Amino acid sequence: MCPVWADGVVHKCKDPQGEMIYQASPCARTDVTVSSWTSQTQVIEQTEGGEPQNNRALVLKQQGNGHYFVDGVINGKPLNFVVDTGASVVSIPRATAYAASMSCKDQVLMQTANGASSVCTSVIARLKVGPFLLKDVSAMIVPNLSQPLLGMNVLQRFRIEQDNGEMRLSAKN
Repeated sequence: MCPVWADGVVHKCKDPQGEMIYQASPCARTDVTVSSWTSQTQVIEQTEGGEPQNNRALVLKQQGNGHYFVDGVINGKPLNFVVDTGASVVSIPRATAYAASMSCKDQVLMQTANGASSVCTSVIARLKVGPFLLKDVSAMIVPNLSQPLLGMNVLQRFRIEQDNGEMRLSAKN
């Protein structure tokens, strides 16, 4: 998971060499602030693998910008996803994908909210979302994407409820 410090605030910074840094303090002047958030992911029970279990749930708090974020891990690399029901497939920024040992299977032209883009298809061997572990998940490696997107190919595996600024992901019955 992305690190969370005592006050719960995480700052995501890009250093002059282009490396992403997660830290408790605001980004240095020489770094670019990519995003910052207060981690409000609440895990109810843990599971060690496979599809979501019937008695497991993940509760996310809506952020001030209206979005929901969830901590995740791709092949051992921690990151923070935007929960994006408009994305048909999990989409990972190129640098993040390569840092997580993802490889390009095929180059395809994809229509995105920002227009046509050349992306790579890939498979995530191990994707952890909150307490849930999913294996062999289809994904896109996208150049110039600022934040990983948790798309419908993963979200459809869950029952999703949204109410009063909370989103609850749990197993489908």
